[in-house]
Amino acid sequence: MTRLSVTTPFGRRSLTLALVASQASAKTRAPEKAVHKWNIFRAICTAKNALGIPERALAVLDALLSFHPETVLTGEGLVVFPSNHQLGLRAHGMPMATLRRHLAALVDAGLIVRRDSPNGKRYARKGRSGEIEFAFGFDLAPLVVRSEEFEALAAEVEAEARALRLVRERITICRRDIVKMIATGIEEGVPTQAAGQGPADWAEIHQLYRGIMVRIPRSPTRRALEPVADELSLLADEILNLLETHIKTQNLSGNESQNERHIQNSNPDSPIDLEPRFPESRGAGLEIVPEPKRVPDGSFPLGMVLDACPELIDYSKGGIANWRDFLATVAVVRPMLGISPSAWEEAIGVMDEVQASIVVAAILQRGEAISSAGGYLRELTRKAQAAEFSLGPMLMALIGSRRREKKRA
Repeated sequence: MTRLSVTTPFGRRSLTLALVASQASAKTRAPEKAVHKWNIFRAICTAKNALGIPERALAVLDALLSFHPETVLTGEGLVVFPSNHQLGLRAHGMPMATLRRHLAALVDAGLIVRRDSPNGKRYARKGRSGEIEFAFGFDLAPLVVRSEEFEALAAEVEAEARALRLVRERITICRRDIVKMIATGIEEGVPTQAAGQGPADWAEIHQLYRGIMVRIPRSPTRRALEPVADELSLLADEILNLLETHIKTQNLSGNESQNERHIQNSNPDSPIDLEPRFPESRGAGLEIVPEPKRVPDGSFPLGMVLDACPELIDYSKGGIANWRDFLATVAVVRPMLGISPSAWEEAIGVMDEVQASIVVAAILQRGEAISSAGGYLRELTRKAQAAEFSLGPMLMALIGSRRREKKRA
């Protein structure tokens, strides 16, 4: 097939330097160079953002490649000449106006070159031997010329995506470690460096953790997440150091004091029973396991509450399978948020314990958007007493917010 050097587009489309550059680049390829068209297409799909190609333009490029009869792109016969109707059908029924717009995007990006005929139609002219001498349509030669560039861009995108996954995993592990270590510190009464202040300091540590987490953008990049991961790692190390120091201090005490602490920690009258107790036998002295607290009429399903407030699960010991697990986890979270016993008693006096606990879980989910958790709980309690507050809109707003964030991600 005769190699064309047409540079001017048909009709009202003007000639640009970018088009001249694309066509000049297409002339520089070695005739013997060959590339697998679907491998190059996958590389372009991976690097579409770096190339500035919309997804629907990729569907058009896929359709154009399907009109080339060979899997390998090589030699001179790289011009395909389907009509817009045929091309639109292979592009999943794309409208003509949309098709023309995405064809222009592919040309502007330098992925294909227009080879317009004198009348603007796309066709091929064959010689006496039946071989194509001239073809007017879209030249796929730039895909061969720039194949190394596309593969390099795809490799960079994949490396960046892998680095982003790794830093996300690092943040997830740090989050899990931090919240569980804070919960353990509060439950076990581990003193912090400011000796004598007790759990109040754990609340400050929790606020520090929340302050780091609130800096994560809704559409995070690796560069935005790496400083957050570093700060979370440092905070996790500091909390672990507090726990290890407490363990070493305990180990310095004698066996008698250790046994005394064991007896105290095994007190069956503990106000928070995070793990159910099971009888050792069916004989006399069978221990009665308390039934989980029933959910009052008008409350919401536990699954819906956890869907709206999933961060609470991070603070549980072994997950939240029922309302008793839910209430026990909220009991751990309350001091972290700085909710005073009086504010809590006032809340459960107006609302029941389950509904007040759901409000606390919602406060935890909203994080730094609420400056004072205790004051916010008192305000909602006042509104609930005046019949001006309902849990339903709050939970639905949290669920809707989470779904919107997932779509952005």
